[in-house]
Amino acid sequence: MEEPSQAINDDAKDQRVRGYCAYDWGKSAFETSVTTAIFPAWFAYLFAEANGISTKLLGSEWTADAMYSAAVMVGALLVAICAPSLGVIADRRMIKMWWLRILTLVGSVSCILLALSPYLGVSAGWIWALIMFMMANVGLNGAGVFYNALLPHMGDDSEMDSISNKAFAAGYLGGGLLLVIHLALVMGLPGQSWVIPFAMASSGIWWLGFAQMTFRMVPEPHIENEMEPMGLVPSTKMALGEVKATLSDIKSFRTLFFYMLAYFCFIDGINSVTALAGVFGIVVLGLTTTGLILTILIIQFVAAPAAIGFTKLADKWGTKGALQFSLVCWCFVIVGALSFAPLELENHDEYDMQYTYNDETGMYDAVAREGVNPIAALPDDDEQQWALDHEAIMPVQQNEDYNSGYAVEWAFDKDGNAVSVSVNLTTESLAALEATMDESRFSYSIEGGEFANTTGLGVNHPTSLGDGMLDFIPNTARNLVWAPLGMTVFFQFLLLGVFGGALLGGSQGLARSMFGQMVPETRSAEFFGFFGFFGKVAALLGPLIYSVMTVWFDSRVGIFAISLLIVAGAIMLRKVDVEDGIAVARAEDERNRQLDAATA
Repeated sequence: MEEPSQAINDDAKDQRVRGYCAYDWGKSAFETSVTTAIFPAWFAYLFAEANGISTKLLGSEWTADAMYSAAVMVGALLVAICAPSLGVIADRRMIKMWWLRILTLVGSVSCILLALSPYLGVSAGWIWALIMFMMANVGLNGAGVFYNALLPHMGDDSEMDSISNKAFAAGYLGGGLLLVIHLALVMGLPGQSWVIPFAMASSGIWWLGFAQMTFRMVPEPHIENEMEPMGLVPSTKMALGEVKATLSDIKSFRTLFFYMLAYFCFIDGINSVTALAGVFGIVVLGLTTTGLILTILIIQFVAAPAAIGFTKLADKWGTKGALQFSLVCWCFVIVGALSFAPLELENHDEYDMQYTYNDETGMYDAVAREGVNPIAALPDDDEQQWALDHEAIMPVQQNEDYNSGYAVEWAFDKDGNAVSVSVNLTTESLAALEATMDESRFSYSIEGGEFANTTGLGVNHPTSLGDGMLDFIPNTARNLVWAPLGMTVFFQFLLLGVFGGALLGGSQGLARSMFGQMVPETRSAEFFGFFGFFGKVAALLGPLIYSVMTVWFDSRVGIFAISLLIVAGAIMLRKVDVEDGIAVARAEDERNRQLDAATA
């Protein structure tokens, strides 16, 4: 018969674990709805509305996806600098939960404030969105250092895989549930301007709300012989001294630090690919917001059971073996991502500008395709000037939301429905439009009349392949696989996304669990600070590589470049001796407890 005290302890542990999982459930709203599903498309829209394809910064042309990755990079850098020192202090004082509360507040409130972006004007809206997104990432990643540091206190080594993967599974389910609501709003209320801001605000509220369960149910881990409170300057000096001492003692934790180097590489590739997948899909592949959200939603509900499944795999193969398997599979997923290719336009209604001859008027009725990318609104932008030059024959109307000069936008009503515009196409006006398509990202098709079956395609249109260094890959895949199967880019993205989702929870959960097994419990925050540092520097490096490669070459080269890091991490992981790392951690715990007992 179970002892009453044991039952109480088990109940307390179960409560701690539920509270721990509740945080993943809450914060995943930001990671799923905002970072992955909605914000990339929304930011791409805000950016394109103001700047078109790119804007000039630091002497180079920056696209929306390059700018997005740079914001992720800066946010990660801010956390990376502070994480190890904060971790040292948190191991000496009972403030892990305090820091978790503060950084959660920073992240969730910044997420809520994203909702203000469309109300600040065309010129400032995309900049505000970028800043708030960066601050939300600072809160998320900073809170993650202290949240992860709680893991070794949730149970013993044998429970680590299960608890870590349960938390990730809860995250996928929680984020997925809110995404269902957001998808219903996007699909059910098309053209409603408040829907996306509501999604941003509700994601922040969801995160902050469920975090309260964590704050209530997870106690502050006990610290024996807690140090006395110190001022900011002395505590910072102490923390930096401890970090320096730990780094100088790398030989004592050789296995752990080597694993962190491997982790640095493979988690950089995984997190960068997942973080940039949304904006890559919108900007490069031309996915619709609805299509992207639906894909991410399906991925969430695939990832949740897969995370639990990887726990079973870890029981059979060991944590390291299961993690290695996931990394090998990730390499195949990324190679597949390079083969994504929108099918060539075939039907009239697939083109951005659709002209249909009207027998009654003797003119053409022109409409813009639903979901077409916006025309850059700033009057001095090249794309806006292009639209103004051809205003007479394009389905456009005056942009009344832009007051700093005359500007045009696609002709849609307030509900987002296309408005037909009667235009007089002539040989001269059509020739002038065609002559400028080599710098355009749009397309047109004509049905009936003198110019029947005439089409035009800009070189920057998503279906235009062949100019990039790696475009031969999607070109070949389109000709040999996608086109014969009739598989649109949405289904390509969905297919590979499901495979990626199945790997995501397992690889992230196992990586955290494996580290937790090799970390001394008495120095968990310090080492998880380093874990966070390596993870955030990795998060800095991946987007940096992507931004540079995209600016220098194109987005596909950027994806290929960061994928090489997964390969490097997988190779290094093979040399990690997990048993040695666990033995060193237990010896360090014993030493620290003896020292504490001696000084008590």
